[in-house]
Parts: sequence; C-alpha cells; structure tokens
Amino acid sequence: MEWRADGILIALRRHGESAAIVELFTTEHGRHLGVVRGGASRKMAPLLQIGAQLDATWKARLAEHMGSYTVELKQSRAAEVLDDRTALAGMAAVCALLSFSLPERAPYPALHARSLALLDALGAEKWSEAYLGWEMALLEEMGFGLDLSTCAVTGATEDLVYVSPKTGRAVSRTAAGEWADRLLPLPAVLRGGVATLSDISLGLQTTGHFLTHHLARSLGDRALPAARQRYVDLLSRADSAP
Repeated sequence: MEWRADGILIALRRHGESAAIVELFTTEHGRHLGVVRGGASRKMAPLLQIGAQLDATWKARLAEHMGSYTVELKQSRAAEVLDDRTALAGMAAVCALLSFSLPERAPYPALHARSLALLDALGAEKWSEAYLGWEMALLEEMGFGLDLSTCAVTGATEDLVYVSPKTGRAVSRTAAGEWADRLLPLPAVLRGGVATLSDISLGLQTTGHFLTHHLARSLGDRALPAARQRYVDLLSRADSAP
C-alpha cells in the first residue's frame, strides 16, 4: 500500500527512542497517521513543526496498518511568523482542533482547502476574523453547523442578536424576552457584518460553546485542546489593551 500527497502537519508525538508518529491532514486521505523513522532526531526537528506543509509518501503492508511516512518540507509556517505570538497561537489552535475533531482517514476536501488558505494567510490583518469563520466551517463539517439566517421563534430576519445554545438557531431580540440571559451572543461578524475585535471575541464565545458542549461531547466528552483557549485569551487581552 502506498500513496503520495501534500499534507499539513497537525500533530506529532514521540514513538520509541528515535521515531515519531505524525498526523497529516491531506485532501484525499483526511487525517492520516504514520511513523517517521528518526522523527525525534535533531536533524528532523526543523522539518516536523506543527503547521508545516509536507510532501509525504505513506507506505504500509496492509491498508489497515498505521504505516510509515517519508517526508520532505515544502513550507515551514512557524518560521514565517516566529516573532508573532498571536499568529503562532492561532496556527496551533487550528492544528489542534483538526487533530481533535477529525475522524481518521475520512476526507474533508472543502475543510482542507479552507484550512490551507487560513494557514497560508497567517499574520494577515484580518486573520482573526477568518479564523472565526473557519471555526464555523469546522462545526458545519462535523455536523453541528449554526443556522443564523432567521429567528427560530418568529422567522424574522432582522434584529437577530442571540443564538440558542441548544439548537444553534438565531433568536431575535424581541423573541428572546426574559430568556435573553440564557442565550449566546450573535455578533454581526457571524452573519457577515463588520468585524471588530470585540465582536470576534463574542463570536468565539459562541462557537466555543458548540465546540465544547456539542462536538466534544459527541467525541466522548473530551476536553477541547488547550491551544484554542490560549489563542482566545490572547485575542481577549488584545481587545482589552488600552
């Protein structure tokens, strides 16, 4: 069994004395694991960095085996934003959530294309807004997409300011009534409106609820990767800075 593909390195861990098990996210093979011989060595360290784009060849005796990778570096994204703490945290959040969420060997070509575009834009001016949209896309692909087009109660399309934490449907200000304090915020940025850092933080509060209470619970009630919260915290501090 053998194939060759470009892949985003989304996770790795040491395996034995000198090898490493790496997870690549590819277009055709989804999240796919394999062993890199010597992957824990100093020589391989510059290649095997989270977020790197690798030209990988996977081989195994049988399809169900983990198999092994031989890899060549195509792009080291961490090196490109080494002095940008927020960009590094955002890249780590993307890779950690992909590793956490995706089933093994299931292709998600649309999500792969969006993830690739997001990582290629690291450090761009509106990256945090694009990241929020990416979390929305991740929830959609995993079966927990939000419906923010109309009010779940009245069907109205205006004055939508809340999201139901149970259904992921939008709720208008009028329909919310006394239940408003139990609903999640729906900032304009989640519906394609103007993005401010405060609105992006509110949007991440809402997507975070569905990642934690819907997606994570469907995966055995596992805790979300800490890398996501580190990125959210950095954005919050930037928003509150004078």
